[in-house]
Amino acid sequence: MNEFNYEKLEKLPPSAKLVFKTLEAKGQMTQKDIIRETILPSRTVRYAINRLKEEKILMERFYFIDSRQSLYEIKKPSNQILAV
Repeated sequence: MNEFNYEKLEKLPPSAKLVFKTLEAKGQMTQKDIIRETILPSRTVRYAINRLKEEKILMERFYFIDSRQSLYEIKKPSNQILAV
């Protein structure tokens, strides 16, 4: 993880930090998975996800298994993205 994201995390609420650390450890997760893993209320998780997206730390992807949900994952620093 690059230091730039950690600097952005410092000013975020504890719930956003917990969601970040959970995604960092577990990888891609749906909102339901995050709620189950963190034991936070759904409204708190939604707020944390929105804050992380505002700071461009989190990436939201389409979840093909259930189109009503999204997959969330930590955005990779641009210097770690490899060209294929």
